[in-house]
Amino acid sequence: MSAVTRYRYQHADKLKSRKAIEEIFSKGKNFSVFPLKIFWLPQKHTSVLQAGVGVSSRNFKRAVDRNRIKRLMREAYRLQKGTLYDTLAHANQSMSVFFLYLGKELPEYELLFSKMQSALSKLIKLSNENLTKNS
Repeated sequence: MSAVTRYRYQHADKLKSRKAIEEIFSKGKNFSVFPLKIFWLPQKHTSVLQAGVGVSSRNFKRAVDRNRIKRLMREAYRLQKGTLYDTLAHANQSMSVFFLYLGKELPEYELLFSKMQSALSKLIKLSNENLTKNS
């Protein structure tokens, strides 16, 4: 029998602490893959990878729209985080990441999926550069 890959986004993997989120925004690094802006910060916590998502209420007045975008972003992240997770675990690193949606229109899932893929690959590249710089 073949091993089945399970894609999970468990409670320990969610970035919920207001203090940790403020630290990412103040001390962390960021880059954009429009319509996503990614804030990241190497951390010293038990979970290898913690992530959070957000949508501006300035661009989306209705909470229904904001919640839908966040749900789509979490799903795209959940299905693709494996390579980043494996890279960090292999290097014995941990990281906090926050994905912010900057667009002004409701996105299609396919768009978010492709942008999340390119954002995660760029994040892997940046984390590898950060690891070699700190070594």
